[in-house]
Amino acid sequence: MRIAILGPTASGKSALAVAVARRVGGTIVNGDPFQAMEGLAIGTGQPSGTERGSVPHAGYGVLPLASRPNPAMFGELVRTWMAPLDPPVLVTGSGLYLRGIWDQLTDLPAVPETTVAKVRRWSEILGVPRLHRVLAGIDPKRAAQLHPNDGSRVTRALALHLATGTKASALLTGLRLGIPKGWRTLVVQPTREAQRKRVELRVAQQLDAGWQDEVARLLAAGHRSDLEALRPLGYLGLVAMVEGASHSGHEGIIQETRNYAKRQATWFRHQLPDAPHWDPDAEPLDAAFEKLGIA
Repeated sequence: MRIAILGPTASGKSALAVAVARRVGGTIVNGDPFQAMEGLAIGTGQPSGTERGSVPHAGYGVLPLASRPNPAMFGELVRTWMAPLDPPVLVTGSGLYLRGIWDQLTDLPAVPETTVAKVRRWSEILGVPRLHRVLAGIDPKRAAQLHPNDGSRVTRALALHLATGTKASALLTGLRLGIPKGWRTLVVQPTREAQRKRVELRVAQQLDAGWQDEVARLLAAGHRSDLEALRPLGYLGLVAMVEGASHSGHEGIIQETRNYAKRQATWFRHQLPDAPHWDPDAEPLDAAFEKLGIA
């Protein structure tokens, strides 16, 4: 048995995963590439010692910031973390990386690292929003699916096109969909208004926990280029604040996070229509266990 707890950021999936892991005697496995990075503990929401609740966790804060994991590579890594575990309880909010973990990207052609590096340099020079406009001219369908600041997916779409001469939207259409055999899956999904409030609370808690200081330490350690290349959610807004280039407060980060959570929820709704959903604010924990078949 393998269990996947999915859902948008700040939905409460990490807390549910702890309860599920306790129920089945499992280990929680991280399926978020940013939570796998060293130095991003606060801003990416890596669970603290208290939040882990004495349940074993794997794959958090283990990759250097110089890493640039793509969905296929990261998926292979996560599968190695899961291999010795019985059962693993996977937690992720990223649909594309979930496809990599489920080994559903094998139909995508390989992209040479030199091509990926070239597109990343363009991103660093031009900025992701301008690169998104380039993508819109080449592949309007894929560009419409991506936020203009979604650096990892914008660069990947352009790299796929450069390597193959085919639009990324056409390549992604051929992905094998559905929940793989042997997986029990649950999408944690609060109501839209509750999700908005959860995002606001999460950002406030992260800031109280020292998120801005975390960013300042990363800048002092020379990781500005890593943050610009990775573009983890909210970090560049705080970089601008730490460096005095922005005085707009934290509302921009809250809105960015809300927009991202909305896209995540849309992905799970459209791409995994057969996966059961659980509302943490309206349904008891036992209902989640029942939907996972572990009641």
